[in-house]
Amino acid sequence: MIKAVIVEDEALIARELESKLSAIADDLKIIQVLPSLKTAKKWFLQNAEPDLLFMDIQLSDGVSFEIFEHFKLSCPVIFTTAYDDYAIRAFKVNGIDYLMKPIDMEELRLALDRYRQRQQGTSSAPNNVEDLLKALQQPQNTGPVFKEKFIVSVRNNWVPVSTQDIAMFQRENLNYLYTFSGDRYLVDNTTLDEVEELLDPKIFYRANRQFIVNIEAIKQVKPMENQKLILYLKTTPQMEVDISREKAPAFKKWFDR
Repeated sequence: MIKAVIVEDEALIARELESKLSAIADDLKIIQVLPSLKTAKKWFLQNAEPDLLFMDIQLSDGVSFEIFEHFKLSCPVIFTTAYDDYAIRAFKVNGIDYLMKPIDMEELRLALDRYRQRQQGTSSAPNNVEDLLKALQQPQNTGPVFKEKFIVSVRNNWVPVSTQDIAMFQRENLNYLYTFSGDRYLVDNTTLDEVEELLDPKIFYRANRQFIVNIEAIKQVKPMENQKLILYLKTTPQMEVDISREKAPAFKKWFDR
């Protein structure tokens, strides 16, 4: 049985890949889906590497190549990517399999065949991750990478919601995002703590355990006698969010800049 791991920050895309793999490879088992660089680093620190790795390149919290800077992984990698032709040529030169999104079933089948041939010693193509990293070397990003959009499900369709259009996130029994236009969508398979790590802290503030708010969504702030704050948001319907006495000074510093 081939034990495989998927590194993919979009839950819907990860589930689609799992479904396609299940349909064409009864000898393959997905043992883990890792939604970010942070969770991937933690998982590889605590677990043995899999037989095969499916890996998105651009994740919400950085570029997946960083994993190879922290761990000496020898398992073959099938990248899922939307990179340009130059990067694709680099994949071919270095003999590492890749799949362009949206993932085609037949190309997925062929990638698995190439993996099996390599494991059986019938393919001479090297699996050289270090050469790939050099081939794809780009100017260093001096700051963190924040999530630009969230993919939500609407009547079985995937809909992108730009992060700049999101007024706030709210934790109820599940996590929801609210847009400035008044729409509410379920945020799939993630905690509010994980959502917070994906957002630009200059734009979004973790008000309390239930709310993350966009600075542009704050209509006004009302100080209370107990030194707490109440935020009135530009949402439909209008929402009120509490800031504790302990967090009030930090919020004021964040808000008044």
